[in-house]
This record gives sequence, C-alpha cells and structure tokens, in this order.
Amino acid sequence: MLKKRIISVVEYLFFLGVGILLLWLSVRKLDLSAVWTDILEARYSWLFLALFFALVAHIFRALRWNLLINTLGYKTRLSSTFFAVMFGYLANTAVPRMGELARCGLLSKKEKIPFNVLFGTVISERIFDLLVLAALIFFVVVFQTDLLGDFLNRNFGFLWQSLFSNRYSILLLALILLATLGGIIYLVLAYREKIKQLKFYEPVRKFLDGLWIGIKTIKKMKQKGLFLFYTFLIWFFYAVMVYLPFFMLPETSQLTFIDALTVLAIGSLGIVAPVPGGIGTYHYIVKVTLTELYRVEANAAMSFATLSHAGQTLLNVLVGALSYFLTGILSKKQKPLNE
Repeated sequence: MLKKRIISVVEYLFFLGVGILLLWLSVRKLDLSAVWTDILEARYSWLFLALFFALVAHIFRALRWNLLINTLGYKTRLSSTFFAVMFGYLANTAVPRMGELARCGLLSKKEKIPFNVLFGTVISERIFDLLVLAALIFFVVVFQTDLLGDFLNRNFGFLWQSLFSNRYSILLLALILLATLGGIIYLVLAYREKIKQLKFYEPVRKFLDGLWIGIKTIKKMKQKGLFLFYTFLIWFFYAVMVYLPFFMLPETSQLTFIDALTVLAIGSLGIVAPVPGGIGTYHYIVKVTLTELYRVEANAAMSFATLSHAGQTLLNVLVGALSYFLTGILSKKQKPLNE
C-alpha cells in the first residue's frame, strides 16, 4: 500500500513538473508586462458569457449520463447527476482522471446505485467523446488543410519529408505498425495463462468488464437519437465556450467559429493530458496553435490561454465545491431513488 502511494505521488509530481516546464517554455520569451496588461484590459463580459455556456454544456452532459444510467434500470435526478459531474471536474482539477471515480462515488452514495455500474457508463461516455474528438480533429484537418500543411512544413518539414516522401517509406511504416500489433497479439495469446497470474491482470480485467458493460449500455439504449443530440449540444457549447473569449482581446477578435473548433480540438489534447488541471499543457498547446496557425501575436496568445484556462478552472472549483456541499444537504432531505 505504501509503495503504491509513493508511486502515485512520484507520478503526480512528474506530470506536474511536465506542466510547469511547458508553462515556462510558453512564457520564457514573452513580455510578461504586456501579458499582464492584456489580462487587466480584457473584456471579461465575453468570458463570463462563455462560462455560462460551459455550464449549459455540463447540464447536457448530466442529461446524457442520465440516459445511460436509466437504460440499466436505475433512477436518477438531474440535480444529482449534475452535481456529481461538477464534483468530478473539481476532482480532475486536483488529480488527473480522479474525476471519473469521484463523480461515480458521489452519485453512488446519493442515489444508491452500484459504483461499478456507474463507472461502466462513464467509460462508455469517455469512449464516445474520444471518438467525437477524433472526428473533430479529422474535420479540422480536412477543412483547414492549407493552414495545417503550412504549419507542419514549418515545424516538422524534415520529419514529414523523410517519412512520407515516397510510397516505399509509407509502406515500410505501415508494415512496422502491423508487425508490432501482430507481435503483441501473439504474445498475449501465447502467454495468457501466465498473464492471468500477474498482479495487474485482475484490475485490467475488471476495467475491461466495466468497459464492456458501458458499450452494451449504449447498444441497449432506446433513445439513441436523444443521446446523439445531447452529445452534439455538449460539443457545440464547448466550441461556443472557446469562440466567445476571442472577443476579449483585439488580437483574437478576428478569429472565426471554425477557428474556435480548431482551438477546441487541439486544446482538448492539453486537457486530456495527465497533468493536474491541464496547467502548462493547455497554455502551451493553445499558444502554439494561435501563434503558428493564425499568426496571433505571442503575448496576446498567452493572455488568451491564461484567461480561458483560469476561467474554466475557477468555474470547476467554485461550482464543483458548491455541488458537493448541496449534495450533502439534499442527501439528508431526499430519499435515494433506488432503495
């Protein structure tokens, strides 16, 4: 137990260090006084409006989660799932990927739903959102080919040309990937009995079982159209949440909604990274995206990334803490729906 805790602490400090390093790389050549001036003079009304739409997106996330839970035969309140979602975001701000466990734990305690059932639905949610993010990145690449192509040539031209300069190098790369995948499958099948005896086997098996439960939940769902509609609204309001803050600063006010989709797609990679609160990773990725793709002045790009990240973090902390507090109060007044 002590060894696991030490490993967890070391892992946490490592990724926190990565985030701090990226944050330093983001600001080391900037005029910090200019960044601070941008922050002081920003038009915050646009940020507050964006945060309102972020809350709207989180409400639709709670509604979508209700569909999955109800499919498994359990009853939930929208208020309970919304508070659990926001508490999960609060937990993720402190410890990456802790939010999924935290929101399942809170809702399980409030509505008396088995934790593993809730965790299976969350896994299915995450898989679906990853597919949406992958599709979004694909469409961003397709519709902004000129911008991205210019960016890749400027920053990765040598690597790009060496790997994809002719059909033989592409074929070789594909063969290496296929051979690696085939080798992994062969080793798993050949040594599956020994693998079952390893310590990590049982946790991985339980994780995959939960994953399968989550996948079956979506398959069994009667309201698939409503699930897809909620998913669209979630990501649409995420894009609005990125687009509106463009108007905070003169340097970013000319960017379009399509540009916001690009920043959302690429910036989400900074949030997905296992760094506490996306500190550093989000700033670095968004700054590079704005400066390299859209030629936004570096100080302004950093100001935008800082304000956007601070606003989202503050929202998650305040509403997440309030949600935990309100759940405790309501637990005393409301009977669980699944007793």
